[in-house]
Amino acid sequence: MPPITRRPATRRLITRRAAARLGLAAPALALLPKGVLAADAPVKIGCPYPLTGVAASAGAAVKAAIEVAVEIINTPHPEMPNLPLASTAGLPGLGGRKVEAIFADHQGNPAVAQSEALRMITQDKVVALHGAYQSSCVLTSSAVAERYGIPYVAGEASAPSLTERGFKWFFRPTPIGTDFGAAYASFLAERKAAGFKIEKIAIVNENTEYGTSTGDAISSGLKAKNLPMNLRIAYNANSSDVSAQVLQLKNENPDAVIFVSYTSDAILFVKTMHTLGWKPPILIGDDSGFSDNAFIDAVSDLAQGAINRSSYDIGKPGSNSYVVNELYKKHAGHALDDTSARGMEGFLSLMEAINRAGSIEPAKIQAALRSQDLKPEQLMIGYNGIKYNAKGQNELAATLLVQLDGKHYVSVWPDKSAEHPPVLPFKGWA
Repeated sequence: MPPITRRPATRRLITRRAAARLGLAAPALALLPKGVLAADAPVKIGCPYPLTGVAASAGAAVKAAIEVAVEIINTPHPEMPNLPLASTAGLPGLGGRKVEAIFADHQGNPAVAQSEALRMITQDKVVALHGAYQSSCVLTSSAVAERYGIPYVAGEASAPSLTERGFKWFFRPTPIGTDFGAAYASFLAERKAAGFKIEKIAIVNENTEYGTSTGDAISSGLKAKNLPMNLRIAYNANSSDVSAQVLQLKNENPDAVIFVSYTSDAILFVKTMHTLGWKPPILIGDDSGFSDNAFIDAVSDLAQGAINRSSYDIGKPGSNSYVVNELYKKHAGHALDDTSARGMEGFLSLMEAINRAGSIEPAKIQAALRSQDLKPEQLMIGYNGIKYNAKGQNELAATLLVQLDGKHYVSVWPDKSAEHPPVLPFKGWA
């Protein structure tokens, strides 16, 4: 029998010496697939999002935004010199290694989000997680990351409770429910001072982590401004009929209604209000479903004058926000909305930290996130910067209010950011 010959290996294992040169501590070697050169291995980021289910359109929009962010990082974009990692190729702090986003569909189900986070950490060997849009799914998936000591950046989820758990690996650049509650209360207090009738205010919130904690924050914000919260309605976002809730609103007839809703339920509420012939003088949507392009496509003709919150504005030609939006439109076929823009900024800020850490070792990424201090000109969104407090919440997050005009939102509050004053009462379909 002839001797057995072995084919020469096409790729060699990473040595500890080579790993050290590339910023890989010994524990991080296990994060790379066997037989793959460190210089060839992309830096994998786990991205759990709702790609099916009632929030699928929002999940798809954020997925597209992260795909554009990956392209910006991996390919030179000298037209955005102030945006970290845009003008270089790959991660210079890691020898030019490329970035890869690993997406998973959590279906809007917290249990699935939990299992997908575990799979991405233990099987895909991601070095960090970014997600997961719905706060209820962030709640469960980030708990897995915390248990495994993996950095987690929540670019979109705004439930205030998420940063009240004492987690050490959780970071959130986006503004949160307390910020929104204060903004809505200030806006309504100014309307009242100007002579607009504000005697009854209703909050309508979906009943998961996002809706409940954000509704609580809005209620507190109203109380702080001595504004009356006369009615609060909690409902299931998966409901196929909200007639009972709209009839309750019609019976109470509040002067302003604040909805905390996802996409399909926001659409359903507007359609049902039209069918039952009732609309409030002021309608405020808490971003999420109201900012989704699917909402605008479905019911913009019935929701004219709706107030919404946003941290994103396309900006002037040549600005980071404008250039990024042009790239996104070519990729997705439509413009960025607030949710997808916040998701993109969250991902970009995570990658800036990893690059600055010069390592894929979780503890070094964690330290880089803790020390992050990005300035407004380094962002593609309207935050005052990104700098985390001890709880992992961005202290420099900011929001403004916008109003639906045709098929686009325009800024109307605060005055310094407004294209024009708010047009009231809510027009709706009239």
